[in-house]
Amino acid sequence: METGEKLIDVGQIVNTHGLRGEVKIIPRTDYPEFFDEISGVYTEDGTYFKITGIKYHKEFVILKLRGINSIEEAERMRQKVLYVKRSLFDSLPEGTYLIADIIGLEVKDDERSYGYVTDVFQTGANDVYTVEKNGGETIYVPALKSVILETNIEEGYIKVNLPEGLLD
Repeated sequence: METGEKLIDVGQIVNTHGLRGEVKIIPRTDYPEFFDEISGVYTEDGTYFKITGIKYHKEFVILKLRGINSIEEAERMRQKVLYVKRSLFDSLPEGTYLIADIIGLEVKDDERSYGYVTDVFQTGANDVYTVEKNGGETIYVPALKSVILETNIEEGYIKVNLPEGLLD
């Protein structure tokens, strides 16, 4: 995939939508409206698709991509991961982060490290960080303002105040 710039995974095509080649995307961001602000997406092999239509339905984004004009063509796109250039996210709103930036951060408080974020899943109400504890166990940290005290991408950590009982 050669674009000359780092690419970020922004979603995955999970199904077709309708008969005219639209595809249903699960966005991998808590700001799916950014699809309104971009002109196109890349697939794993570096193919660029211009976005010619966008709709939102429940937790999905429905995209019409130039060159995909039938349900059969859309079906061949199923399970493809979509990417955009990293520079498109240089001006995210304060407190908004890419999942790709959260994965790998150390989770700690003032006294100890709990491990590193290995995955982020979206529950609808809030994100939940999967943290591999030092020693192999997994804990699930809700991404709530009462729990996440600080996210510092540059220095590589998330400072937390874990709720009572989370480690039991």
